Amino acid sequence: MASEGFWDDQASAQKTVSELSSLRALVAPLLKLKASIGDLDALFELAEESDEDPALAADLSREAADLSAILDRVEIESFLSGPHDKCNAILTIHAGAGGTESCDWAEMLLRMYMRWAERRGYETSLEDMQPGEEAGFSRVTFRIIGPNAYGYAKAERGVHRLVRISPFDANKRRHTSFASVDVIAEVEDDIDIDVKEEDLKIDTYRSSGAGGQHVNKTESAVRITHMPTGIVVSCQNERSQFKNKATAMKILKSRLYEKLEDQRRSEMDKFYGPKGEISWGNQIRSYVFQPYQMVKDLRTGAETGNVQAVMDGDIDIFINAWLRAGGPTARNKNIQVDGD
Repeated sequence: MASEGFWDDQASAQKTVSELSSLRALVAPLLKLKASIGDLDALFELAEESDEDPALAADLSREAADLSAILDRVEIESFLSGPHDKCNAILTIHAGAGGTESCDWAEMLLRMYMRWAERRGYETSLEDMQPGEEAGFSRVTFRIIGPNAYGYAKAERGVHRLVRISPFDANKRRHTSFASVDVIAEVEDDIDIDVKEEDLKIDTYRSSGAGGQHVNKTESAVRITHMPTGIVVSCQNERSQFKNKATAMKILKSRLYEKLEDQRRSEMDKFYGPKGEISWGNQIRSYVFQPYQMVKDLRTGAETGNVQAVMDGDIDIFINAWLRAGGPTARNKNIQVDGD
């Protein structure tokens, strides 16, 4: 970076700066961990020389707790060794069987992930949405932007099941709803994916959603269909049709790359273990609101009774348990998590 002419090529310079930031993010926690171990060793030596000093005992307890937290973060990050774990994440939530109930559940999951991203300091960008007939979304696509976003978010890929007393049922009966979450990495622009223009069907249409001077007045939204694979991507986030097309192409390339990766992983077996491909009978997590409150990850056994915290974005307990259990090869290890 200090070399002459480094900033002449802005794109190359920015890529180098990004790589430097990623390396610093790897090294900094280790240096902090090493310093904390040194401080703790010094406190232990003082404790051995002192006669039951309450203040020193409190300091020792606090330092040990801080060290444990740092070690936990470093351990979790060490599992993010995939080729695209450091990339941004693109999530698509599809409402499953259940009509309005499932559309509402899809919106609840969207809120949960938005809150989770906010907790981690990530940015989010809503790219495309298909509103439900009465409430929620039948489909919604959004991006989570930040270091290791895909590495963490890929743990959410699968079917999510909700059991609750329906707010849409006048008889207050209990309903079960399903929604699938697909997570792909936002691959770099230079990824080696050959997308031929003649293989694409590009449609433009008017944006939907919240009103405004622009919405529903110009055909700025873009839908791209990749004819050989049948993959369809849409984007209506920007006012510019050109920008929406560029974003849709980037998502399409990411989906095509993920499809190739899935084929190399023996049709997703490593992602879903013995459960096979995504289907409505193969949920990865159950969220029970009534008759009791419990959220349980069926791959690892991690569970908590604090349903409200989970719906407010506190899902790291499930993501961390999945990573510790082996990630894509996770099996039910009955990991218990305190729900208080």
